[in-house]
This record gives sequence, structure tokens and C-alpha cells, in this order.
Amino acid sequence: MTYFITQFINGLQIGAIYALIALGYTMVYGIIKLINFAHGDLMMVGAYIAFFALSDWGLPIYLAAAVSMVGTAILGVVIDRIAYKPLRDASRLSALITAIAVSLLLQNACMLLFSSSPRRFPTVTANLPTISIGNSTVNVIVFISIALAVALMMILNLFVNKTRIGKAMLAVSEDMRAAQLMGINVDFIVSLTFAIGSALAAFAAILYLFSYPQIEPYMGAMPGIKAFIAAVLGGIGIIPGAMVGGFLLGIIESMAKAYIPSAFSQITDAVVFLVLILVLLIKPSGLMGKPEKVKV
Repeated sequence: MTYFITQFINGLQIGAIYALIALGYTMVYGIIKLINFAHGDLMMVGAYIAFFALSDWGLPIYLAAAVSMVGTAILGVVIDRIAYKPLRDASRLSALITAIAVSLLLQNACMLLFSSSPRRFPTVTANLPTISIGNSTVNVIVFISIALAVALMMILNLFVNKTRIGKAMLAVSEDMRAAQLMGINVDFIVSLTFAIGSALAAFAAILYLFSYPQIEPYMGAMPGIKAFIAAVLGGIGIIPGAMVGGFLLGIIESMAKAYIPSAFSQITDAVVFLVLILVLLIKPSGLMGKPEKVKV
């Protein structure tokens, strides 16, 4: 039972990271119906910014996190303005190809700038206490990570549902052209959406590096794909769905790694993709999504 509880907590931690990244996917899709497959690579860029802020600039972790979030948010807005804005009226296939191209561009640019050699993220959790759960111990950073992620999600949910700008986001997601006719600055709303999603990806990168302290140009690929699956699981375009999907996927992955025999450990990632297949077969709109009626 103790082992199960420990793995459940680990699942919540990685699930919180997936949820934060998935929020970027789901916000962008909700606004402009674009699946931004470069989002995982924005997480990678955020990790590099935090790394240099800690190791080269000597900033404390909280300032490094702030710098990383701001820098990644600016990059997200720049990518939107240069790559995605010209394609808002184009086909979804064109936008998808562009998103994949941006992803490859970010990966290769970082490889050229920083080389493909992994860099070790500075240890900032070594002196933190541990909490005993039966015969196991869990570093308190796990609980801090979960709490911070949940707090950010709650703040985002309140921002979207209670503030004037948040309600403008909801209006744009419902009907972009009608919102524009009502006087809403659609370009600003879209840029703000990219900024928020990118900043959350950077924060997710820092939480991820607490447990897996290694940075390389392709580190965002797999977490980005899993976060996309989490967004689909919860209902892409729905903010609470991204949260639920992220936590569920993290728990499923953690349990798979814990209970699948070590001889078959390489198939644990396949379990995550099996979740995607099952969702698409059983409930394509996701757990919290509603089927869309399409007029023909």
C-alpha cells in the first residue's frame, strides 16, 4: 500500500507538469483552433533560460523562474506574430505543417547554439527535507511542485472566468469574427494567449528539472507529446479538461512504470499512446468535452 501511495504521489507530480504544458495546447487551440506542436520545445527553451539564469547569472531559483517565464512568453508571442498570424485564414494542414517546422527550428537552433551535449541543471533541492511514507521517503519538492502547479491552474481559471480580459478570451474562442466586431482586439488576445501558455510551459520545465535535472535540445519533445495527449484526454480547448487530463495521464504513466515488469519497461510509453487511441475511439471530445455538431 505504501508503494502504491508513493507512486500515486509521483504520478501527481509528473501529471501536474503535463497539465501545465497541456494548458498551453488547449488555450491556443481554444482561441485559434491550432495545435501548436512547438509548445514542448518552448518548454525546452524555458529550461535553457533558467539554466543560464542560475549558472551564469547567479540568480536565485525564484528569479530564474521569473526570467525564464518572461523570456519564453516573449518568444511565444514572436512565434505567433511571425509564423502563425499569417496563417489564421489558411487551412489547418498548413498551420500544422508550420507548427512542426517551428518545432524543428527551435530544436536545431538550440543544438547549434548550445550543442547536443546534455547539461546538468544546478541542484536546488538537495537540502530540502524529505517526508516519510511508510518505508519510503518523498522529497518535499514533490509536494511543493504539485501545490505550485495547482495554484497556477486555479489562478489561470479565475483569470479566464472572472476578469475582463479573460472574458474577452472566451468571446474570441466562441467566435473570433463576432468578437472583433464587438470591439475586442483579437490580435492582442491571441498574443496574450500565446504568452500565458508559453510562460506556463517554462514553469513546467523548471518543475520537470527538479526531478530530471538534465537539459538537451530535444528534451521537450516527449513531454510535449504527452501533454498533448493529456489535453485530448481532458477535452482539448477546455482549461479544466487540461488539468484533469494531465493529472490522470501522470498517474497512469507512474502506475505503468511501477507495475509493469522491468523486462518490459520500454513499453511504458506505449501505455500513454494507448490512452490516446482509446480516447479517440470511445470519446473523441475528451472526458470534459462535448461533441460538436458540424453542419453539412
